Amino acid sequence: MHEECQSALIDEIIWLLLKINNLSALVLHGSNGLNMKLWINYPSYSKNGHSLSFLGNIAKSVIAWLSGVWDILPCMHLTLAYIGSRPGSSSKSKDPFNDAVLMYLDRCSAFARCQTEGFLSEDAMLQWLSRQQGRTAVIPVLLDSRGRQMTSEVFAAWLGARRDEGAQHIVFAIGPADGWTEAAREKAKLELSLGPMTLAHALARLVMAEQLYRAFTILSGHPYHMGH
Repeated sequence: MHEECQSALIDEIIWLLLKINNLSALVLHGSNGLNMKLWINYPSYSKNGHSLSFLGNIAKSVIAWLSGVWDILPCMHLTLAYIGSRPGSSSKSKDPFNDAVLMYLDRCSAFARCQTEGFLSEDAMLQWLSRQQGRTAVIPVLLDSRGRQMTSEVFAAWLGARRDEGAQHIVFAIGPADGWTEAAREKAKLELSLGPMTLAHALARLVMAEQLYRAFTILSGHPYHMGH
């Protein structure tokens, strides 16, 4: 079983156990599935996630059982791609939002395998897309101001539907400054707009990373998304 997928299941099982026991918790997603704080019904009681090791053991026992049927529980893979110089490649091109992007993608790793890919040109990205192989075809989603606009809830439903259909790899791509060519648009399964306002591409990358995490928390019933 993939380690990130195992951690995602541990997170979900622990969250379910907490809800069953009528406890209130804030999950701060990390890669070990136990990175959380717990508030029990006593206001003065607060301890870090290490005190929840017994829940982790229960979760891991369930994971051991699920391992036997893991072939029917594939882990979705998400790539946040962009056209432009790679973050940190030079002092002039340093992306001031890169650390925040990586933070949200790390949080998303509790629910799916996540990565970011930078390309110097649209053509390089399209060639990379053509080399992606898997159990199902890759789903390219191009961010474009003329694309479909969604609320966070609708986007979460769209992502959940792709997950439930068994989609293996979804690529969310932020294009070059002069926009996508028709060749790229023809390959897209969805053109997505983050809103009518124009965003700097580095900022759009951060907004997309945060919306991916928000979508997963909506799907899992996590309190990160309050609906306003």
